Amino acid sequence: MDVTQIAQLLNQTLSPDGNVVRTSTEALDRLSSLPHFPFALLSIAAGGQNQGQRISASTYLKNFARRNIEVHDGSSPKVSKEFKAQLIRTLLQAEPSVLKVLVEAFRIIVVTEFVKQNSWPELVPELRSAIQSSNVISNGANSEWSTINALTYFLNPKVAKEPVPPHLVLIAKEIFAPLMTVFHNLVEKVIATHSRKEVETEKILLLISKCLYFAVRSYMPSAVAPLLPSFCHGLICILGSLSLDRGDSSEDEYLLRLKTGKRALLIFFSLTTRHRKYSDKLMPDIINCVLKIVKCSSNISKLDFPSERIISLAFDVVSHVLETGPGWRLVSPHFSFLLESAILPALMLNEKGPPIGSSNNGSSASSKRKKGEKNKKNNQRSVGELLVLPCLSKYSIPLDATASDPRILKDYFGVLMAYGGLQDFLREQKLACTTTLVHTWVLPLYSLSFCPPYLVAAASWVLGELASCLPEEMNADIYSSLLKALSMPDREDTSCYPVRVAAAGAIAGLLENDYLPPEWLPLLQVVISRIGNEDEENIILFQLLNSVVEAGNENIVIHIPHIISSLVDAISKSIHPRVEPWPHNDSSEKQASGQASIARALSSLLQRAWLTVLLFCLNSLHIYFLLNYCKDLEAEASPPPSCVDHSSTLLRSIILSVTGSNVIVELKLSELLLVWADLISDWHAWEESEDMSVFDCIKEVVSLHGKYGLENFIIRQIPSAPAPPVPQRSMIEAISAFISEAILQYPSATWRACSCVHMLLHVPNFSCETGVKLSLAVVFSQAAFSHFKGVRSKPCSLWKPLLLAIASCYLCYPDTVEAILEKEEDGGFATWASALAFAGTRSSELGLSAKSEIKLMVMTLVKIIERLLGVGNPSLGLMRDCFTSLIEISIQLKELDEEMEDVQNGESEDDDNNDDDDEEENQDDDEESESEYEETEEEFLERYAQAASALENGIVEEGDAEDQDLEIELGSLEEVDQQGIVLSLIGRYHHLLIQGQSLSSQLVSSFINAFPDCSSFFQQSM
Repeated sequence: MDVTQIAQLLNQTLSPDGNVVRTSTEALDRLSSLPHFPFALLSIAAGGQNQGQRISASTYLKNFARRNIEVHDGSSPKVSKEFKAQLIRTLLQAEPSVLKVLVEAFRIIVVTEFVKQNSWPELVPELRSAIQSSNVISNGANSEWSTINALTYFLNPKVAKEPVPPHLVLIAKEIFAPLMTVFHNLVEKVIATHSRKEVETEKILLLISKCLYFAVRSYMPSAVAPLLPSFCHGLICILGSLSLDRGDSSEDEYLLRLKTGKRALLIFFSLTTRHRKYSDKLMPDIINCVLKIVKCSSNISKLDFPSERIISLAFDVVSHVLETGPGWRLVSPHFSFLLESAILPALMLNEKGPPIGSSNNGSSASSKRKKGEKNKKNNQRSVGELLVLPCLSKYSIPLDATASDPRILKDYFGVLMAYGGLQDFLREQKLACTTTLVHTWVLPLYSLSFCPPYLVAAASWVLGELASCLPEEMNADIYSSLLKALSMPDREDTSCYPVRVAAAGAIAGLLENDYLPPEWLPLLQVVISRIGNEDEENIILFQLLNSVVEAGNENIVIHIPHIISSLVDAISKSIHPRVEPWPHNDSSEKQASGQASIARALSSLLQRAWLTVLLFCLNSLHIYFLLNYCKDLEAEASPPPSCVDHSSTLLRSIILSVTGSNVIVELKLSELLLVWADLISDWHAWEESEDMSVFDCIKEVVSLHGKYGLENFIIRQIPSAPAPPVPQRSMIEAISAFISEAILQYPSATWRACSCVHMLLHVPNFSCETGVKLSLAVVFSQAAFSHFKGVRSKPCSLWKPLLLAIASCYLCYPDTVEAILEKEEDGGFATWASALAFAGTRSSELGLSAKSEIKLMVMTLVKIIERLLGVGNPSLGLMRDCFTSLIEISIQLKELDEEMEDVQNGESEDDDNNDDDDEEENQDDDEESESEYEETEEEFLERYAQAASALENGIVEEGDAEDQDLEIELGSLEEVDQQGIVLSLIGRYHHLLIQGQSLSSQLVSSFINAFPDCSSFFQQSM
């Protein structure tokens, strides 16, 4: 195999040209089937011309291993002994950037060959030999093996648990145990040198610490257990060498030392939680070490994140040590000092701002119920009563006179954070204890004339944390204070967002603990008034709204019309068209979580408005009762006039958040959509300019059914007893009733309604339920033709949507639709077909702009012509008009296809010239805008008079211009070969279609240029 060729292709994969990258990748994929391909990649990874090429080879090898080994679990091909040997040699010598990628390929092979198949027995001996011969271990500066590279093999943070014990035991015995001597020598070296640090030595210490952590976090290998005391002593020495009084850890060497210290604390954490048998003897030394670290918390405001992380982990170790009997006995003598000098200083406000949010902070050390206390007598007082509460009571609560003292404010912030961490302790105390605490140390903050927002936020957070153990008699005062905080506006230079978020969480906590406000409307008004201001705050407020709706139950039903009408504007701004999912990252996951929260709140709201009310109705009653009920509520609350538009907006928002069938069930979306479909089917209070969201919702409903399937969408299940088994309309049947009514009665909605006709007929899979599809075609064709009869006196913009809607129905059931048109009017079929043929000609002003419209027209005209040819005495005039129109639109479709092909081929060339053309285009735009034609007063009056005359004559051309550009959905009809059916028609019937027809020579010439294969059929007419 030519390694040079592969290296060249790898270089091309780094090209900025997408076409070059695609071509080279495809070539590599073809070569990957050759047996020596992975060897060539290793060769390039080890000795490529440049770093980019070496990394590219490593990356391709990693992906190659994933495709051929990882995804074929259990059936993957054996990896040759020669390749594994070459891979190890390459890894031992690779530079760090290449090693980082190659080790991923190595892990894939190790998991398959060593762990699962047990077919690589020589791996551990070879690695042990490599480590012994590496540069640091052997003290040989000229050694070809890197110690760091050799140790990197054992790091696998992506695996949830270590390999099965037999493999771990082997690795621990052959590799970990011998490394202990190396570890201690390096520790003595770094401790002795004090300020001088070597990067390579620090890296090896970090790697060995990681190896031990992965070895003991789930298991305790027998070879490691005897070495724990000496190893922990070394880790304690490393932790003792950290300088946590400094604020900068930017030096690479010191940052590596901090990372080793972090790993040491994680090892202590694992030992105290999982391996008590071995850790109890080490407990005194571990406690002395971590206590020294946590005492540095008073300096935390000056530390950077890595140093702060060390202190945080030390608190975690202390917290878990306290849960053990030996640990509690060792720490308790120091607890008072620890509380005042370490825990509270860590909680107090510092220059980094208030850490409002989780209660997982240092105060957990003072709030947990200790295992060592389980056997105390009932009359003994707990550590919380003896130490924690008295310590916190030493700090004065801010008053109006002292509210400007920064020290008092800073200290009291820490006190509040500590109170929040006492939830578990207070739950076990008498209510009087919590009552005194809240009444004396928390609620007074809300009555201050001026209190810093961060203190109000902390107080609200405390109330939320204590919601489950608050006395009922205080709930009203607490709720009033929290409602005040929830409505706190931003100040000129200060955001009160943390205040509102903490208050929202606390109010939700009260509601979850069965507190019911005396009035629901003030809370709803505050929540809704804030929605729409900030995206992150919206999520919190919708979560609170969900809690309010669930807790309020029937008490908030009367307010739902007001809520919905108020929410619509905010929801409409946040709804975006559905797009293909982008690769997940933290931002997209956070956004998805926020959308899910909003969807749950909106679903609860609509369930309370619709499904709860339905419980009071018998299933046999008509949904019209519910409609009237909603109207009565609207009249009382005086919202905007259209509840259909508003509910459709909310439902569409819910639909767009659906990520699976389980979400549909969770949100009760099928039930909500069924009620909504029944509502719109009987809607007669149409506000023509406003009720357009319903069409967007219909589109999303059809799309949702196509993805996941909706219950009762096509066939509605017969209701269960005691309701009478009376068949009711399915979702799609109810929607079709709305669509036909919109086509028939509301000119402004005609375009959108007709667009839905195509989607409802062609997109869903009706399976064998042809009766439903037939009923849709009947009602749609009747409504469209009735409307068309009213505007047919003069061609207008409404002709096209109405004619094409009938065309879709005709393609589904030609005989039925023809009978309907003839029943509506004598000669109705010929009237429609003639108008349709006219609409397809270039001479008409209607114009077929969208490709989907042209495709539909081609298929329909072919079907009409075949129908005319099938009768005994066809109308020659209608036949000529239809065939002429078919020829014209076939040419137009061919031209459109060629234009799209030219555009696609010219994209890359256009991209290259974009930068050069930008300035010229901007200048052209400016010139066009300056020369844009302005309508004169006389022209405006003339156009206005023509419009008034059209209205007087009953000709109404309404609808937004953007509605006229809607692309119609053809579903399975998109797969039809329009060119093929046209050529087939001409081939079968050319003697009837062409002979005797007066086709213009220009039209025939254009058709032959577009379709040269048909030239022989038109020879006589040329």
